[in-house]
Amino acid sequence: MARNKQRDRAAATAPVAETVDGGLAELVPDRERPRGWTLLIDGAPQSYVDLDDPAHLSFEYQRRLGHIADLAAPPNRPIQVVHLGGGAFTLARYVAATRPRSTQQVVELDGPLVQFVRRELPLDGGARIRVRSVDARAGLAKVQDGWADLVIADVFGGARTPAHLTSTEFLAEVRRVLRPDGRYAANLADGPPLTHLRGQIATAAAVFPELALVADPTVLRGRRFGNAVLLASDRELPVAELTRRVATDPHPGRVEHGRALADFAGGAAPVTDASAKPSPAPPASVFR
Repeated sequence: MARNKQRDRAAATAPVAETVDGGLAELVPDRERPRGWTLLIDGAPQSYVDLDDPAHLSFEYQRRLGHIADLAAPPNRPIQVVHLGGGAFTLARYVAATRPRSTQQVVELDGPLVQFVRRELPLDGGARIRVRSVDARAGLAKVQDGWADLVIADVFGGARTPAHLTSTEFLAEVRRVLRPDGRYAANLADGPPLTHLRGQIATAAAVFPELALVADPTVLRGRRFGNAVLLASDRELPVAELTRRVATDPHPGRVEHGRALADFAGGAAPVTDASAKPSPAPPASVFR
């Protein structure tokens, strides 16, 4: 009997895979957390979810986005969030767990991926999370003016952010759906010479007056490929508190804003729909 239970447990925690529009989606179990799973697309890690503890954020960039969600309003107050890019719905689960009664819209183009994740890692039935399987920009266009406290963009196709989600026209749509004191947060990926990252800072600065950037210092120095989280708003940002939280992360990051961030952008030109390009492909070594 004990041997059968061990076999059943091993089967329940075996990797699960399915072909989706974006490639081969795999859910790999965490050996240290009984109900922890990592989502990979074609071998590239996309999301981490612990069904027993949805407030646990494993990936570095997701922790940064979690800090931003924490600071979007006073503690425990419900907020309205638009997530562009779904993955395993990690941040939507986080907001639902930390801010009960929040209302969230997730826009994820890959319909088969949505079905796979919802089947294998079900969302809490009581969470107010609506999922739309459409293009991120098309889904954003359906959100009413001034609806969101927070818009989070974490969209990657083939490990690259699509070109049409990098422009001033796209950010003008983001600004339209935000409340006057709402905030926009984007997960960006780049490596030396950081041309894409500098261009995205300039693009956000053309639309929003207040910006901050969170990243590992080695990424900001152009020493390796990695993630950076860009935060933008029409109102003053909680830079001091964000800096404090980021400094206490397992992998401490740095927050740049104001003149230092403008200097980092180095006179880069804003990106428009006419000039937009996808973010650079990461080197193969990033996922080894």
